[in-house]
Amino acid sequence: MSFLKSRGRVAAVAILAATLAGTLSAKAEYPEKPVEMTVLFGGTANTTAQLLAELMGQELGSPVVPVARTGGGGAIGYAHVQATRPDGYNIVWNSNSINTTHHLGTLPFNYEAFEPIAQVSVEIPVLAVNSAKGWSNLQEMAEAVKAGDKTINVGISGKGSFTHLASAALFDAMGIADKVNYISYGDGKAPIELLAGRIDAAIQWPGQFLSYIKTGDLTVLGSTGAQPVSVLPDVKTAKDQGFDIDISMWRGLAAPMGTPEEILVKLEAAAKAATESEKFTSASANIGYEPAFKGRAEFGEVIAKDDAFYGELLGELGMSN
Repeated sequence: MSFLKSRGRVAAVAILAATLAGTLSAKAEYPEKPVEMTVLFGGTANTTAQLLAELMGQELGSPVVPVARTGGGGAIGYAHVQATRPDGYNIVWNSNSINTTHHLGTLPFNYEAFEPIAQVSVEIPVLAVNSAKGWSNLQEMAEAVKAGDKTINVGISGKGSFTHLASAALFDAMGIADKVNYISYGDGKAPIELLAGRIDAAIQWPGQFLSYIKTGDLTVLGSTGAQPVSVLPDVKTAKDQGFDIDISMWRGLAAPMGTPEEILVKLEAAAKAATESEKFTSASANIGYEPAFKGRAEFGEVIAKDDAFYGELLGELGMSN
């Protein structure tokens, strides 16, 4: 009898051990806890990140928490994430800024310090002016500036910022780079500065200008990407107007180098599902971005290509480290 009882106890212990092992194994499956997403900028970048985080959290079955770490053109946020453990619990909502901050000398490392997860969206900058200028396209602006005897004031987010580089490339293509004076302003202030007459033109994201375009106060002369902006379909690209330029802001996700492959696969899948969801697509018109998913491999190629482009551009502007 005791022998049978002993065997029963052994069997019970074995079953319990197997159950616990299965439970522990399930708990160990990524993600076990919230994933922190570092957000580098405010404005459109922050709004899009909030939505993306919500949708990815639903896919992963664990919250994705956006945390603002702004400053240094993105350098502060990149440095934070790069220094964290490569376990998938710290990711960064990155952009072309990974390239520009490095070549400006703000970051001691480049894009190779991160594993690409996925490209999520693209934002195409547009050039706006006060409608009182009377210009309706880039050619009219170029002719007026060339004929004038003064420089024009162009608003930018800051020296070396994306808006600065996009502006410099566009005005170089238009042949008026030597007649431009750049003035830095705070986030979201481009329309106010244009309306007040403190600046003559500004390149920014379409969402900042939409309400002022509807009232007729501002006019958008052109966009800098290869394709027209969906929220401003009647605005021609610079290339369509005869100026050879193609600059857009991509945004996506990256993790510290060394993050396990299986975790990157899960994050990529969650980003894909979020980007292709109806909620993310429908929100794009109001926020001002274009959903543009690219997987890890293709996204990595985009980042590397842009790194070479911005390194060369900053060098031509005399701004590289």
